[in-house]
Amino acid sequence: MRIRTVLALSTAATALLLAVPQSGSAAAQPAKCEQKALVLRAERSADPRVLHLGVTNRSLRTCTVDRIPTVIFGDLDGAALPTPAGASGPYRIGAGRTAYAALRTISDPADPEVRRVDSITVSADPSCYGRSFTAAELGAGDAVLVWEPVTTWWKPSVAAADKALGLS
Repeated sequence: MRIRTVLALSTAATALLLAVPQSGSAAAQPAKCEQKALVLRAERSADPRVLHLGVTNRSLRTCTVDRIPTVIFGDLDGAALPTPAGASGPYRIGAGRTAYAALRTISDPADPEVRRVDSITVSADPSCYGRSFTAAELGAGDAVLVWEPVTTWWKPSVAAADKALGLS
């Protein structure tokens, strides 16, 4: 008899624990940002090897994008690798706020393995189409030089993104 009472209480306690949202759980995250609410930007930095990326949440509510921007170079396979290495996850952007990332396209322009592309495509989430920027729009002339590109995670400022890339 006593064992059944303890078992019943244990089952009830487990059910209560499962019903309470855990901190950091997906339930605690705001909704994913709608693509139409996001404005993406990319521009050349003072360092010709680096581009600055931005994503602005134009909606009236905080929402999430993937913490790692997806950057594709022209018709080349693959995307820029994140630094630090890590898995996808949500990044919160407040209403009207902008997040920033720094993208190093190439370490050494004289590298014999450098590739040239006429555009890059940036997306705040791998499930979205993103926006394409031509080399001319980026101030890179007729080609963006690329070899072993890396991108930072989204950060609250350009300075924080540059620091994550090791520029400051």
